[in-house]
Amino acid sequence: MTVLLVGCSGAEDDRGETEKRDASTRASANPDPGGGTGSGPSPEKTFVPDPARLPKTRAEARDLVDRVIADPDSFGPGVVKRSPYESDPATWPVLGEDCVWQQRKPASSVLATLTRSFEVPAEPGKGPMRLAAVVTVHRTREDATWEMAESIEESMRCPTQQLSEGEQIGSMIAAALLGGEGLQTASEDSLNEMGEYRSSELGGPHPYFWGQAQTLQFTVAVTGKGAKGRTEREIEDLVAQAQSVMLVRLESAVEKQS
Repeated sequence: MTVLLVGCSGAEDDRGETEKRDASTRASANPDPGGGTGSGPSPEKTFVPDPARLPKTRAEARDLVDRVIADPDSFGPGVVKRSPYESDPATWPVLGEDCVWQQRKPASSVLATLTRSFEVPAEPGKGPMRLAAVVTVHRTREDATWEMAESIEESMRCPTQQLSEGEQIGSMIAAALLGGEGLQTASEDSLNEMGEYRSSELGGPHPYFWGQAQTLQFTVAVTGKGAKGRTEREIEDLVAQAQSVMLVRLESAVEKQS
């Protein structure tokens, strides 16, 4: 089932809850090939995970995150680290009831999570593009599926969101695809959000793009924020490239060896 969500007023909250329940149904309606990691649909292009290679402790999860998460080369030429480069692994971003993003202690379902920040530096006629990559390891596949469902609900609940002091996104449109739907074969579940980015430093509105994918007990996400002279295509390509690299690394890290 393909889901297209358009950010609007709070009157759409019921639709957000419907999508959340629908994602929960997905999580319980399919057998679990990984053993003990919950359940969920599989993409057309499947791989067989090795239960022995799936992280079960926080230390194992952090090691996997370090091997999977994007680095500057994952985006392609011209991308550099921003400072601070890595988030505090003891925190993760949470969207509050006031639609303001805050750093909180990770949920009990999270074994490990990490965010890295990047930038395409400014050049004549073009401002700097800000990028971020996130990898989260949950205890179970069902927990990861719920993260995806909550992301859909957030798009409906908060069509305008404050990212940090002086940064805001709005006019959000979200599209979700299960594995095997359309051309989506890289993950079990995928969610993309597009909108407008405004910054007290960089002005706006500029294009904004966010993509998140879920496979097994893992989620990977990439954010791209536009700037003067930057096109939607530039940002989407960077986000898609880094997400693809992380999904390939993830598959390699946990698949059964022949």
